[in-house]
Amino acid sequence: MELYISKMTESYATEILSWSYAPPYDFYNNELSQEGLEELLNNQYLAVIDQYENLIGFYCIGQSAQVPKGNEFGVYERRMIDIGLGVRPDLMGKGFGSGIFRFILEKIHETTNLSTYRLTVAKFNKRAIRLYENFGFKVENEFYTERAEFITMISGN
Repeated sequence: MELYISKMTESYATEILSWSYAPPYDFYNNELSQEGLEELLNNQYLAVIDQYENLIGFYCIGQSAQVPKGNEFGVYERRMIDIGLGVRPDLMGKGFGSGIFRFILEKIHETTNLSTYRLTVAKFNKRAIRLYENFGFKVENEFYTERAEFITMISGN
């Protein structure tokens, strides 16, 4: 599968907000709403597409990749690049994760000058945590919200 980056469009954003993940990943399901569309179209999100322009996933960097409640726990005080991402539900668990994540990291590295990256991931998401560990990310902090427990993982300096 060849991967490319595309500007987030309203069509891609609508598709992402309509994705339906099976439990326990249904935690990541969203509702199609104006607020959700505005968030995805805020210029911090990019679409990951294949050679046929099929939407494969998305990513964002910066504040959009953070869980706001984490600020109360001081988990975002260190300056680094926060990364958030999602993969189309039907591609999960089929061995595409490493290739997609490697591609996203390469694209971020090409466009930024910091070498320290941070991810925030729900603590129950063992599959994602294992993937990130395979790329050298290590758990840095834990915090909780009303909905879930989270960990931050960092890679780099």
